[in-house]
Amino acid sequence: MFAPMRILFVCHGNICRSPMAEFVMKDMVRRRHLENRFEIASAATSREELGNPVYPPAHRKLAENGIACDGHRARQMTRADYEDYDLIVCMDRRNIRNALRITGGDPQHKITLLLDYADRAGDEVADPWYTGDFDATWDDIVDGCEGMLEQLNGD
Repeated sequence: MFAPMRILFVCHGNICRSPMAEFVMKDMVRRRHLENRFEIASAATSREELGNPVYPPAHRKLAENGIACDGHRARQMTRADYEDYDLIVCMDRRNIRNALRITGGDPQHKITLLLDYADRAGDEVADPWYTGDFDATWDDIVDGCEGMLEQLNGD
């Protein structure tokens, strides 16, 4: 028996982009019947939203696409997450800087940008907190998660 690939999606507050990525990826994995191959979660680099649910517009965007996110509560990434997860997938470069500060470095090269998996190396997932454009964020997250799943699953 093999251990599942453990993926942690990371954004600033863990109420918009990273939970959207978490639940989109969980849905993609479920639809492909790969639940036993992946463990997926999300976290924040800040403490600003700790304990809060998914931001209502992000929740609505997930629901529009038939994806539930009930029960999610924002949590902050910890140094221990670096050992616990195989991949730490950030939404933007600022998240990477903050994740590196939290973990104390990335000697195993686990910390990446989501859109690197969508052949959009260096691009950042649109931040709807500032833009209000949850459609653009949705498109970025779906592109990144599809590319990631293809790479990890060997599709």
